[in-house]
Amino acid sequence: MGFIEIIKRKKERKKNFQQRETKAFVEAQEKIFSSIDENIKYITELLVDNDDIVIRNFLAGNIRCATIFVDGLVNREIIDRDVIKHLMVEIQLFKEEISQKDAYNKILNTLLATSDIKEVTSFKDAILDLLCGETLLFVDGCDKIIRVSTRSFPNRGIQQPVSENAVRGPRDSFNEVVRFSTALIRRRVRDTRLKVKNIKLGRRSQTDVYIVYIDDIVDKDVLNEVKQRLSKIDIDAIMESGMIEQFIEDDIFCVFPTIQHTERVDTVVAAIYEGRVAILCDNTNLALIVPATFSTFIQHSEDYYERWHIATVIRILRVIAAVIAMTLQGFYISISSFTPSMIPPDLGLFIAATREGVPIPVFVEALFLEFMLELLREAGLRLPGPIGQTIGIVGGLIIGQAAVQAGIISPIMVILVATTAIASFAIPAYNFSISLRLLKFVYIVVCAALGIYGFILLSLIILGNLVKTKSFGVPYLSPFVSFEIMDYKDSIIRLPTRYLWARPIFASTHQKIRMLHERSSIPASAGENEK
Repeated sequence: MGFIEIIKRKKERKKNFQQRETKAFVEAQEKIFSSIDENIKYITELLVDNDDIVIRNFLAGNIRCATIFVDGLVNREIIDRDVIKHLMVEIQLFKEEISQKDAYNKILNTLLATSDIKEVTSFKDAILDLLCGETLLFVDGCDKIIRVSTRSFPNRGIQQPVSENAVRGPRDSFNEVVRFSTALIRRRVRDTRLKVKNIKLGRRSQTDVYIVYIDDIVDKDVLNEVKQRLSKIDIDAIMESGMIEQFIEDDIFCVFPTIQHTERVDTVVAAIYEGRVAILCDNTNLALIVPATFSTFIQHSEDYYERWHIATVIRILRVIAAVIAMTLQGFYISISSFTPSMIPPDLGLFIAATREGVPIPVFVEALFLEFMLELLREAGLRLPGPIGQTIGIVGGLIIGQAAVQAGIISPIMVILVATTAIASFAIPAYNFSISLRLLKFVYIVVCAALGIYGFILLSLIILGNLVKTKSFGVPYLSPFVSFEIMDYKDSIIRLPTRYLWARPIFASTHQKIRMLHERSSIPASAGENEK
């Protein structure tokens, strides 16, 4: 292909993109025929070369009927027992013969023994329901379709969360069937004001996405912003909630995540009780929660199940771990290469002794070890479970020990790399810990070039970026920059539960109070005196 041909095709693609209109790729007509043969012919021509489309013709008394469904997406027992059997057998109980004119209403209101049925008046809606796992029932002589709910997707059941383990708390988690996810939330939120709104994203995939919130608690501005951003998504297919996250996030260039994702049901329920919005996507086991702040990424649902002393200490440890995972390597490089006078004399002599004979500078040494660590971590994730754990442990020990014995790497650097790795594992949110790991390499490069001044400058740049960052209108460093004094009770520290009577900044201003608690004023000796 010549250069001129490439330019022409590029211009043609650009022109087509500018003239492109959003299309719904459920291509079907609106009109439904009254003849059952014409309806079946139209569907078979529309869905040609699909061997999983099952069509069953039968007689309900003297009335011709037909069911159409997609094999593998339906519960056949419901179709056989509650639809076909009732129409073929139960109709014999009617003493008078049913006329073709009244057949549709009789079948719809009397003979179908299923709880979820609906009239469909357009082929476009009917075909979409069919591809979603519903069964279409045609009655000859009627220009309407009865949609019978028979969805039964293959699924792996409710299992324990994999990426968010906890010592205390519920063990169930979301799975890939979004209806199971909404049911798990409904089980915990028995409130008439809980809203579960369905939209479909993806022109070709028509993926079910649910917006979940409590109507009188949620901030309407945040809710409207969520709906607006979701409505602007125009893509062929949505395969996973991560694609939605990338479309609706505030700043695509911000290293830190501004949307929280989780597979724990209790985390989502706690979030919507705080006034936040959850987004559930079909075919994925992760829910998105917006808005999200720095505090939400260092908190864990288990913090609220333990006493406040334990939760506070653990949160402080996580903040320290986040700082260590991001800055320790760069700080060591800056002081060891540029300002060794900052190191205590005894420690400086020890570090110098460990580096004796090492042929590469500290900067290259750190990059090499960090690269090998990330390589081992990625290899461990992609391999099967037992093999992945083995390669992570054995590979790290073998490579680290061999490098030290060969004199390529100093022992102090192995200790520092191991410390940063352990610190990154202490962060509950996986996507937040990845951001820290990426910034760790930036610190290494900047500190190797500018020393301690580069360390301070980069820290100020990151802090300034976090100060101006927002998640759906909520400051990322709330409550430290939003001056919500009540939110300090549940930020890095956590006061006892009885003092957390106010909802955080996410909630509507009309629903700030979530708890009324009065301590008993009866002295302990009162009960003994009564005895």
